[in-house]
Amino acid sequence: MAVSILHRVTGDGMAIVGLFVLLWWLGALASGPDYYTSFAEWMSSPLGYVILIGLTWAFFNHAASGIRHFVLDTGAGYELDTNRNWSWISMVGAVALTAAVWAYILLR
Repeated sequence: MAVSILHRVTGDGMAIVGLFVLLWWLGALASGPDYYTSFAEWMSSPLGYVILIGLTWAFFNHAASGIRHFVLDTGAGYELDTNRNWSWISMVGAVALTAAVWAYILLR
């Protein structure tokens, strides 16, 4: 149940917050260097990092959950233990992938 709820929440979050950040970024690009610098400074602030890391986690969680649902649509994985294990793997995997991506971004 938690995986299904998170799948919906992350999809909506990416659609709303991700669209806002994308439009802000495109507007900053179109408005010139000063506005883009302001956007870049805001996104590199602690709150900006929280938003970007949250969007990254939402993407990986939504993707992992989508793959899990795709496998379930084939008729596989309905056994209780298998379903529970794949649910945990999709949630933990999303956190691990997010950590790996942001470690790469911040440590390079």
